[in-house]
Amino acid sequence: MTLRAIADACKGTIYYDDNNIATKTEADSVVIDSRKVTRGGVFIATVGERVDGHSFIPAVFEAGALGVVCEKLPKEPVGPCILVEDSFKALRDIAAYYRNQLNCIVIGITGSVGKTSTKEFIATVLAQKYKVCKTIGNFNNEVGMPLTILSAREDDDILVLEMGISHFGEMERMSAIARPDMAVITNIANCHTEFLGDRDGVLKAKTAIFTGMRAGSTVFLNGDDDKLATVTKAQGVKPVFYGFGGRMRSFDYHVEGYAMRGLFGSDAVLVSHMTGETIPVSIKLPGEHMLYNALAATALGERLGLIPRQIAAGISNVAATAGRGYIVKGNKYTIIDDCYNANPSAMKSAIKLISLADTRKVAILGDMFELGENSLKLHREVGEAAGRTGIDVIICVGEQSDAMYKGALFELGESVSSKRYGEDGDDGDYEGVRLIYFKDKEGLKSQLPSILHEDDSILIKASHGMGFGEIVDMLKEA
Repeated sequence: MTLRAIADACKGTIYYDDNNIATKTEADSVVIDSRKVTRGGVFIATVGERVDGHSFIPAVFEAGALGVVCEKLPKEPVGPCILVEDSFKALRDIAAYYRNQLNCIVIGITGSVGKTSTKEFIATVLAQKYKVCKTIGNFNNEVGMPLTILSAREDDDILVLEMGISHFGEMERMSAIARPDMAVITNIANCHTEFLGDRDGVLKAKTAIFTGMRAGSTVFLNGDDDKLATVTKAQGVKPVFYGFGGRMRSFDYHVEGYAMRGLFGSDAVLVSHMTGETIPVSIKLPGEHMLYNALAATALGERLGLIPRQIAAGISNVAATAGRGYIVKGNKYTIIDDCYNANPSAMKSAIKLISLADTRKVAILGDMFELGENSLKLHREVGEAAGRTGIDVIICVGEQSDAMYKGALFELGESVSSKRYGEDGDDGDYEGVRLIYFKDKEGLKSQLPSILHEDDSILIKASHGMGFGEIVDMLKEA
């Protein structure tokens, strides 16, 4: 990865290389955040909505950068620059070049819900035997995934890539870069339907991960998902199916039995029909849906030579990440921080999760974005689900969540104690109230202390754009 190789990979032209560095020195890293530049690294200057990375070119050379990829040259020749037409395309091209140099096994993970937790299960299990590089945080799109590839090193055995998309064509481009050796699809839900149309469109967009895979590659699918169950072949090979199954369905990997431990996980017995192994596991993360993640990790673990003891140890070591079902046990409240993102399926899973709490249950639910013309209908369905689940206090926040509120109200009946705040000058006296609506987050923040009781278990769930991390921080401080 010399500057010359990088320039060739992204079809760029090198300028300001007076000392002929381009062919002499290999880059240590590639980043798009100027604050993360280290000595010997390459900075790709991109133009964002609020910040133009080109303004930081002098600073990154002062920090020891080897070179810069940019769309416009700096006025002064401060160091070697590779001029390209499109910096984001250059990032993808460089990552594709680098992927070809890697000898590790690449695992691509996609689906509507549960990509991040499935990635954590798989990476943690495989780390029992291999050196694993994985997607960090939310680096799962056409910018984040290439950066993850570029973070892999020569001695990594496994590269686990989370691959998220919202439009047709994105997955084909990402798969062409990643060229997964194995792929996992968690499920197909009403997610990004504003752009993908319906679940059939989501299925088409997600299964495009197969396009970059070699013939004969292994694909792992959730067999309990009715859309994924229709996939009979991927790259010429029958998929490996996992799930709960039942009398009418037999999967390659299934759950033989399980016991839930409320908000603090579950114990289960997983069965492999491939080897005949029965694997008892203990899962720290709550919710029945975590069993699917454990099954996927078991399937890949077996395929890559792990023994049952290693698989069980890896599963028991998986911990939640902030914003994705992360439980914070404080002196005053138990908080389920699940506010990174939301769609109808994920909302219903989270609602089911809070129902497991053994104290007063509070669900703070906000708008879900990118659902298209069926958005209000889908919000209403979530509200109805919340109304059926035995939650003590349901709080709906946001313009679209008005439909969620009305769905819960319909399910609970007109006799339920309910209030709407933000439209009629409500005084905010919420003692004993079961169902509440706020038009915006600021109204919720001002009244929340009067709604909550000590020892409440509180779910916080909405699309990332709602900014519900502020609510989580506020409750943590309390």
